[in-house]
Amino acid sequence: MTLKYIDEYRDSELARHLIDKIKSTSKRPIRLMEVCGTHTVSIFRSGIRSVLPETISLLSGPGCPVCVTDQTDIDAFIELAKFDDVIITTFGDLMRVPGTNSSLLKERAAGRDIRVAYSTFDALEIAKKNPDKKVVFLGVGFETTAPTIAAAIFSAAEMNVDNFSVIAAHKLVPPALEALMAAENVQIDGFILPGHVSVIIGEKAYQPFFKQHQIPCVIAGFEPADILQAISMLVEQIETGRPALENAYSRAVTFAGNTKAQKLLDDVFRPADACWRAIGTIPQSGLKIRNRYERHDAAKIFDIQVTDSMDPKGCACGEVLTGIKTPPECPLYKTVCTPIDPVGPCMVSTEGTCAAYYKYHI
Repeated sequence: MTLKYIDEYRDSELARHLIDKIKSTSKRPIRLMEVCGTHTVSIFRSGIRSVLPETISLLSGPGCPVCVTDQTDIDAFIELAKFDDVIITTFGDLMRVPGTNSSLLKERAAGRDIRVAYSTFDALEIAKKNPDKKVVFLGVGFETTAPTIAAAIFSAAEMNVDNFSVIAAHKLVPPALEALMAAENVQIDGFILPGHVSVIIGEKAYQPFFKQHQIPCVIAGFEPADILQAISMLVEQIETGRPALENAYSRAVTFAGNTKAQKLLDDVFRPADACWRAIGTIPQSGLKIRNRYERHDAAKIFDIQVTDSMDPKGCACGEVLTGIKTPPECPLYKTVCTPIDPVGPCMVSTEGTCAAYYKYHI
């Protein structure tokens, strides 16, 4: 059967068929990690955890870009907002992430010019309308949003909008998978790979990882049937002992990916080591702006000094991001840390695991 429309991926009969197949196939304890934060939210919203057999555990991984942004980077954003004649532009989730001593939301309340932008080109437009100000966009995200930021930098250079810059704190997914496999205490039997990221990088981007580790991997979409299909495929791979890299989201993801977006990324950015919250430095897992675009590189334009960064005391965000703990195992969860007054970023972002647990988990 070929599925074409969104309603088909929410069909209860199809979902029931996939659930029955999973239950009949699953014989042993299996731990699967959904790498993407959007998958985490979709899984909770559709109640998938509740219909799976007890043998299957779903772990939430480091797929929330705000959540994995290192505390030092968050503090750098806050320090940058304190510069004179600077307008900070950012996606909304970053506003409430607590830094060591402040947050962007608190700095805006104190009078700093910090604005939520709904696209990087909104930020570029702000720069064009405010030539006497330096407009900085906070570049946080995975391969999904990085091409749009690259496009804004490229456009700013083409139009000579020299007061527009980006502080690049992007992260790349394949190196994070490598880090998870190397981490102590992380037990993963298979990966549900992110759909949005895979649209850009393609199935081929995961081949070196799969070849090295031979761990079951399935690229999945975000509707209930998408996720159940990916779980079914992973369970079958594990139970038959035939690991594979499979694409269950072929309506959006190709083998090669979006080659135009990849070319733009390569033109504007270069791979670089990056520090992930609680995971540490992962080689070649970030993106930095190439020298040819350095007049739009906020890290080179501003002398940003951060000396006292500290992760929130008692916060288990790191263990949650690597699947070692679930949010209820954090001593701060639902007591000190809530969506109204978050301690860690996993409770802030709409894609954060703690926020998803708080909203949907009973």
